Amino acid sequence: MSTLARFVKSAGMTDEAWLRHANSWSVYTRFAAIPAGILAIWSRTWLGWWALIPVALVIIWLWLNPHVFPAVKEPRSWAAKGIYGEKLWLNEPDSVPPGCRSVLRWLIIPAVAGILLLVWGLVQLDLWPTIFGATLVTLTQLWRIDRFGRVYEERQGADADAPHTTSRPTDLGKRVP
Repeated sequence: MSTLARFVKSAGMTDEAWLRHANSWSVYTRFAAIPAGILAIWSRTWLGWWALIPVALVIIWLWLNPHVFPAVKEPRSWAAKGIYGEKLWLNEPDSVPPGCRSVLRWLIIPAVAGILLLVWGLVQLDLWPTIFGATLVTLTQLWRIDRFGRVYEERQGADADAPHTTSRPTDLGKRVP
């Protein structure tokens, strides 16, 4: 198990949590947490130390989010396929095509740039780096989800073509005998 997979598991991402996180509401409300988090951090100028309350609420929401929505057992939506593909990537990184792995690695660059700009903008209370950084983070994450969705669809196509498959689509990449 990779270090990332161990971290994800320690953060409470059980198989059931992954099924719930594949719900489109889970995916899109996590994106909604980005502006909520920005506003919560920015509110320190108005609320002082009381701004820790909205920051804590956003953090609590991000932790609860993958646990509160109904589970998706058959991924049909773009978001659900992306989450199923992400879980597959965590469990079986070698099953991801090399071209896809390359794209996922390259996406780290704009993601890190976005995070750095976002943090800088929030520390300095400067609007343009905050918005630009949040935009880069969001676009990068959307692109990652799209890539993971393609990984999932390609895997499903390969499994459907194989005469004796060893995985089922509802197992989020978990191998079964």
